[in-house]
Amino acid sequence: MSYRELARTTRSVVFPLGFLARLPYAMTPLGTLLLLQHATGSYAFAGAAAAAQSLAIGAGGVIVGRLADRTGIRQLGVFMAVANAVALAGLLAATFADRPTLFAAAVLVGATQPQVGPLIRVHWSYLAQSRPEQPGLMTTALSYEAAADEASFIAGPAVVGLLAATWAPVPAGAPLTACIVLLLAAAAPVALLYTTAPERMPSRSATSPLPRAGLAAMCAAMAVMGAIFGTVQVGVTAHATAVDNASVGGLLYAALGAGSAIASIAYAWIPSRMPLRTRYRLFALGLLIAMILLPASGTRPPLAAVVLVAGIAIAPYMITIYAITEQLAPTRAAITMTIVCAAGPVGTAAGQALAGLLVEQAGPRAPFMLPPVLAAAALLLAMTNRMTSANHGPCPNDTVGTKTEQAASRA
Repeated sequence: MSYRELARTTRSVVFPLGFLARLPYAMTPLGTLLLLQHATGSYAFAGAAAAAQSLAIGAGGVIVGRLADRTGIRQLGVFMAVANAVALAGLLAATFADRPTLFAAAVLVGATQPQVGPLIRVHWSYLAQSRPEQPGLMTTALSYEAAADEASFIAGPAVVGLLAATWAPVPAGAPLTACIVLLLAAAAPVALLYTTAPERMPSRSATSPLPRAGLAAMCAAMAVMGAIFGTVQVGVTAHATAVDNASVGGLLYAALGAGSAIASIAYAWIPSRMPLRTRYRLFALGLLIAMILLPASGTRPPLAAVVLVAGIAIAPYMITIYAITEQLAPTRAAITMTIVCAAGPVGTAAGQALAGLLVEQAGPRAPFMLPPVLAAAALLLAMTNRMTSANHGPCPNDTVGTKTEQAASRA
């Protein structure tokens, strides 16, 4: 399915609203760091609170997934958008209180994240299940969503920096104030446009058992991916500090996001006859090759080029994880998507913490030694037969589910 055909499958306003709705997710971490550092004067406190916020996002994602099976993604999406806006307002107000209150307010912001990315993928999953006559819909939708995610992580930090620079009298509060506006003006309205679960689904689907082995495997894969993000982020920041040029960090972040966005768009053009199992293993191998280049960057290949290649390798691997997750339990896509997505921030927090220790102990280049090890773990997960066999069947909404994959899934 082409992107033009994808645009015709749902209301066109879903695309701009969906992009604006996910910007708060990209803006909140940096906005929180700015606010807490400005309020307390302590980078250590701000960093600890931001890490706790990331963990709260992961825990909140699991809760959101369980609630979505019972309340529906429309009602939950609106409620979480409003709740997060209120929590952000509470965080702004907490700057006049003591540190424990400020810390708790930051954690509450993480716990109430509206999970726009996972829920909008559930919207596409439900839409694909209700339109079996449109093969390729889910693959194209996941490719678009990955590109939109990457674009938001390029635009979000840039908006935070712009607001902090422009609103000089209140630089710390401006980004989070903008997040509140986006939550109420975009995240809540787009939730009302989500497709609900197809009526043909059995009423028992919400209580049917989850495929725990497959779900655990996808959570592990996403956590490893999050850890790679966290270590690369710290490595890039440490490199920018070492060369005494803060703009270098921004350019490297942009290169990572740009590479990932390009690969996300291209993913939809992969021949549909390639089974998901093959994609998963192939892209895990590509991820390892790209990550091996990081420790050698700066000698012969420039770091920017290596980071761009890393972004290109990351996107197809993540999209394939989402595709497998969607097939684990199509009737419970809300909880499987949100649980797997929740593993990402947890991995990111762990990667950031470990990479930070390495910077302190071994210098600014040390974090780049971690991604190859993590990518090797990702490849090992992909090659584990128990994880990739019989945990997901052929997708009825996509031509990826070929006879080849059906035979492989029974092996």
